[in-house]
Amino acid sequence: MTHMSNEHYHHHHHHHQKNGKNLIISIILNVVITIAQIIGGLLSGSMALLSDAAHNFSDVLALLFSYVAEKLSGRKRTLRQTFGYKRAGIFAAFTNSATLMIVATVLVREAIERLMNPKPIDGNIVIYMAALGILFNGLSAMLVKKGAKTDINMRSAYLHLFTDMVTSLGVFAGGFAITFFGWYWVDGALTIAISIYLIYSSWRIFYASLRIFMQFTPVQISIEEIAGKIVKIEGVKNIHHVHVWKLDDHEMMFEAHLDLKEDFTISHFELILEQVDSVLHHFDIHHYNIQPEWERADEKSLINNLDH
Repeated sequence: MTHMSNEHYHHHHHHHQKNGKNLIISIILNVVITIAQIIGGLLSGSMALLSDAAHNFSDVLALLFSYVAEKLSGRKRTLRQTFGYKRAGIFAAFTNSATLMIVATVLVREAIERLMNPKPIDGNIVIYMAALGILFNGLSAMLVKKGAKTDINMRSAYLHLFTDMVTSLGVFAGGFAITFFGWYWVDGALTIAISIYLIYSSWRIFYASLRIFMQFTPVQISIEEIAGKIVKIEGVKNIHHVHVWKLDDHEMMFEAHLDLKEDFTISHFELILEQVDSVLHHFDIHHYNIQPEWERADEKSLINNLDH
């Protein structure tokens, strides 16, 4: 028997619309920053500025992914897509974070080469372009911050924007060091520091989205604890073949076989199911599938490791 709650649909639909509008504005701002910093990087000879431009370009791609994901995940369910497009946001988060780590790794390699062979840089252009990056990325991050609190897709977009604002701050400071002290090596050092920070900050979202794709048990869930509460329900003999996974960043799914002590009627099992429902709601699980069994000869362990 299954249970599914749709009570949050209209609430999330409103947020999808607002998130989509804010993402469009952020995309436009980041296109402007990217073009400006590419031109500034070429004119000044600053690799840190070009790396910031590359990061901003990855922001444009990331925000486009996020925008498309927001549009898709807000669609209604159909007979062909019974869960809708809920995992579109997870795919965007996974792609964004993975891309950011790859870009950062490439930049580290290039920065090491620049450290070994420093080149003259026009620090004034670096200062102006970095200031533009700070302003526009700061505005963009503020636009998506609210949505980032409840949505992993928006959180990955926010991470891109916030970290790029931080990198622009570093580039801004580096521009001063180059202009007033002639420290050209700062350009390469900043690029390495920024890249390491990006890898570190992207890993959490990458790992969280990967866990959802692999349908691992959510980190906040203890299957043993849930099973322990359910087997205490009057009439329940055993619970086995348990699966708990996340459909997206919000919705958890649960399925299990419930071994009963007697050959209960369906109406009696419904009473047991109400208590199971109460247990699962305590763990914030609102969609579940329970298969009732009585004297069935199958493997009774919590997790079924037998091949089928």
